[in-house]
Amino acid sequence: MNGRELPGLKEIEQAAGRISGVASRTPLVESPTLSRKAGCEVYLKLECFQPIKVFKIRGAYNKISRLGERRVVAASSGNHGIAVAYSSHLLGKRCTVVVPETAVKEKVDAILECGAEVVKFGRLSSEREAKAREIATATEAAFAHPFDDPDVIAGQGTCGLEIAQQLSDFDSVLVPVGGGGLISGSSIALKGLKPETKVFGVEPLGAPKLSKALEAKRIVNVPSPSSIADGLIPSALGELTYRACSRNVDGTFTVSEEEILGATRAMVRDARIIAEPSGAAAIAPLLSGQEFPGERVVAVVSGGNISRDLLRDILAS
Repeated sequence: MNGRELPGLKEIEQAAGRISGVASRTPLVESPTLSRKAGCEVYLKLECFQPIKVFKIRGAYNKISRLGERRVVAASSGNHGIAVAYSSHLLGKRCTVVVPETAVKEKVDAILECGAEVVKFGRLSSEREAKAREIATATEAAFAHPFDDPDVIAGQGTCGLEIAQQLSDFDSVLVPVGGGGLISGSSIALKGLKPETKVFGVEPLGAPKLSKALEAKRIVNVPSPSSIADGLIPSALGELTYRACSRNVDGTFTVSEEEILGATRAMVRDARIIAEPSGAAAIAPLLSGQEFPGERVVAVVSGGNISRDLLRDILAS
């Protein structure tokens, strides 16, 4: 796509063809254990089964495969950087990723393994984005935004497209929210194919940028966002993702750090699926007794790049 228009269902379907053979068509399965605990049928869209263990490959590859530039620069807390580095490797492009000084070691290692250069800078998403844009300008590279880009949103929307194709009957979909690329694209696809579907965002109490934006009816910047779910802490939605969410998202759930950790533990110990806190966050409202519409719910498990230390703690507890 060109310009700053939101993608539609047509662009998402085109993206599905473009990423075929690179991004996986991930499983959508019911979890009997989580269904029993939640008191409804819980289906898991397992984006943690992507080649790089996270949904970000969908948008990154769709974006980078359309670039003419031979060098790409990205800013990321980790997962977008992995996706850009991996996609750049496949497409023969040079890549630099700016990550926070506090980035998860395993995510940094994965970026480096793809042959990308890593620059550690700052702690906030706004700081690393400014640094990445500076590098892109100096090196005449393309800047790959993690969420506020039409091609990225279209690529992420293929997740929602698959849900609608894989499950004939469901009431609502829970999507973890960072900058809003995944929920924007998925909601466009879901509302286009199944308008009656309810789409809900899930975000940490320490980074409620979607909840605040929907309440204020404008983009809201959350000062000093924080959470163990490091993929969900951009300080604000983007222009495009806010526009998509204001049209298509039916509501939000905010969850505490304890609830996110509990959901991560439940994924690993009960569902036998390794999910990072950002990926497990979508099931947190189901396990914490929050009310939601529908008896058949899909939760998008967006990623599985968990730190070894956290996984060790969960297995030992």
